[in-house]
Amino acid sequence: MSEMTVITLLFIVGAVAGFINVNAGGGSSLTLPLLIFLGLDGALANGTNRVGILIQNMFAVSSFKQQNVSDFKESFILSLFTLPGAILGALVSTKINDIWFQRILGIVMIGIVITMFIPKKKQSELNEELARKRRWMMYPVLLGIGFYGGFIQVGVGFLFMSSLYHLLQLSLVHVNMHKVFIVFIYTIPSLLVFMFTGNVNWTYGIILAGGMAIGAWWGARASVKGGEKFIRYILAFAMVIMSIKLLGML
Repeated sequence: MSEMTVITLLFIVGAVAGFINVNAGGGSSLTLPLLIFLGLDGALANGTNRVGILIQNMFAVSSFKQQNVSDFKESFILSLFTLPGAILGALVSTKINDIWFQRILGIVMIGIVITMFIPKKKQSELNEELARKRRWMMYPVLLGIGFYGGFIQVGVGFLFMSSLYHLLQLSLVHVNMHKVFIVFIYTIPSLLVFMFTGNVNWTYGIILAGGMAIGAWWGARASVKGGEKFIRYILAFAMVIMSIKLLGML
């Protein structure tokens, strides 16, 4: 395969993955197999993918900000709870076989697709005590999702979207806004772990990041313009495809 072909593949697949990641999740199910196909082992592909993830979410955060959809204080508080898990997940990512976890995740995501189409109660319908309980449930959930994100990343967007949507009762547009900020923050220490263990191919990572940045920028704009209905259908489609893949049916 020629060098230009490799560059083109990384950039195009990165752009598609960036768009999908911002609106739903699962973009890493495209980028990780591509990196492995190009000759990287699992740990190196996992680390290299984090370069694209970091830049992708930096551009997505900027795009949401330009469209006046941001709450940096709230996003930052939420992201802090993911950091311990993300660091631990990255540290153990090259040592644990995750095949069974992926299969379980595939089943879980099918359930998430169903729940995304169940109308949520309006905030005014929730009593104050239940709202507080849901808020505190969010913190251990974020810790667990952070671990998974640091460990493998694939599908972490779905988990963030489901948790923020159901526990905090947010619109999907604001869910996406928080999600990209949170992933951006916890990817920083995760990437450092992969860097210090020699698991980053910077050439591939930077090319991939260029495509993912463009995809994320336009993905954020599509998210705001298309609104909740657009995100709901993109999310459902991406989750079904990824679930089928994780269960070994694709």
